[in-house]
Amino acid sequence: MGILMTNAKLEVLTPQNCQMIFIDQQPQMAFGVQSIDRQVLKNNVVGLAKAAKVFNIPTTITTVETTSFSGNTFPELLDVFPENDILERTSMNSWDDQKVRDALAKNGKKKVVVSGLWTEVCNNTFALCAMLEGDYEIYMVADASGGTSKEAHDFAMQRMIQAGVIPVTWQQVMLEWQRDWAHKETYNAVMDIVKEHSGAYGMGVDYAYTMVHKAPARAKGSHNTLAPVPANK
Repeated sequence: MGILMTNAKLEVLTPQNCQMIFIDQQPQMAFGVQSIDRQVLKNNVVGLAKAAKVFNIPTTITTVETTSFSGNTFPELLDVFPENDILERTSMNSWDDQKVRDALAKNGKKKVVVSGLWTEVCNNTFALCAMLEGDYEIYMVADASGGTSKEAHDFAMQRMIQAGVIPVTWQQVMLEWQRDWAHKETYNAVMDIVKEHSGAYGMGVDYAYTMVHKAPARAKGSHNTLAPVPANK
């Protein structure tokens, strides 16, 4: 008989077994990020948020010192979750805030996907405490998080990995949720996210749609076109 594997970390992420938290995706926090291009960071955060919305992942958004220091959550992120409460706190560690702990407990999923700023502070302390005190499994989205230097981000990721955090990337998470292209109920929405947020992968999808599958190069009513403009006769 085969050995029964009981390691929960061997389970792939599914829309049913996890929840999402965005920690301090705010402009003043982003100003300090040096480990990743800030526009790439925002692109990845918003792409991940859209994926969480598509797959109905329970999502928590928390902020720190909004009015006195950090500014409001990225508007593009708020646009994805207009119905979500924003959990404001003072502690650098989200786990210290009862509202955050209550939100995680209410969602009832032990696998927590994390995107936050900064990796070495807010992400690190939340991850360690949530695992130690809350018995959560943490999946840290490395390219939807950022630190004040590459070293700060990288060594924080290493510290968390040594403690049992699972490192992931935003597109990896989205495609793990999708899992099978036969899941047509989410296919089109995922492809829309890919085309907008996945860089070269998205360009390849556009090419396949138009050149291989002969989809229209220009959406009806659009002022933008992928097709060449015909020469004047």
